[in-house]
Amino acid sequence: MAALRAGLLGVGMMGRHHARVLRELDGVELVAIADPGGDPHGVAGDLQILPDIDALIDVGLEIAVVAVPTRFHEAAALKLAEAGVHTLVEKPIADSVEAGQRMVEAFAAAGLIGAVGHIERFNPALQELRRRIEAGDLGAVYQVTTRRQGPFPSRIADVGVAKDLASHDVDLTAWVVQSDYERVFAQTAFKSGREHEDMITITGRTGSGVIVNNIVNWLSPMKERVTVVTGEKGAFVADTSTGDLTFFANGTIPLEWESVSSFRGVSEGDVTRFAFAKREPLRVEHEAFRDAVLGDKTDVVTMEQGLRALAVVEASLASARTGDAVRL
Repeated sequence: MAALRAGLLGVGMMGRHHARVLRELDGVELVAIADPGGDPHGVAGDLQILPDIDALIDVGLEIAVVAVPTRFHEAAALKLAEAGVHTLVEKPIADSVEAGQRMVEAFAAAGLIGAVGHIERFNPALQELRRRIEAGDLGAVYQVTTRRQGPFPSRIADVGVAKDLASHDVDLTAWVVQSDYERVFAQTAFKSGREHEDMITITGRTGSGVIVNNIVNWLSPMKERVTVVTGEKGAFVADTSTGDLTFFANGTIPLEWESVSSFRGVSEGDVTRFAFAKREPLRVEHEAFRDAVLGDKTDVVTMEQGLRALAVVEASLASARTGDAVRL
């Protein structure tokens, strides 16, 4: 079978990695790159840098990746849908729920695969975590907390930390526990002089009753990417920056020190750090998209799912503005 003809729109900080993976992916041939800003990272190789999405489409594509700033996602995706091109759009799906809904409808009407790059679903630590939760290793799930914080990235100018980063945590939380957010309450802060928020804390509950807390900011000098899932049998800690997964089991040995046991709900048990294959999340994401285009059943993140994550983020921002909890 001939390789799928692929095009890439945007070769900035994220687009350069898409270019590398597309070139290495079996069954895919990167035939065109477009970026009105040129090729700042020198990834084009033998390919000419085209000026815009129209020139990219004219090359003749079967699949495309959109890795430009969020505010340009809708216009590019709608043109690709009209041209009959299966498309993977970087997260968030769009800069508004309304724009995202138009994208969902366009790809559905055209019968095309429309996907969103929520790459954390393909992180080996989170995939292993979800498998173990499904297998019952944690028992009932009680709570999910995430921490995603680090320095401000000067490349992000069109959205705040909620849409750029918290969208990761919203999507991965709902995916790991397999239940959508039911209601949220959030608080934001604006400390860097920009029009968009640079800090947000989202507290919520999923439809299955899991309590959620997402802590996200661009104001920390340390970079942290941690997900903690607490349940009936202990707690899983996934570090998605390293791909590590650790399980802290509830202890089974009674504590004899009364002053300690009196304030501990559970005792400390065995700690296990799991060993498993750790493949690059972006490569796994691209394989899922490729296989979905070829008609296989995969875990690709659909535009409908990407839109749901954006709706939760927008509800959180609305909560922060009004001071009230928002039910989805």
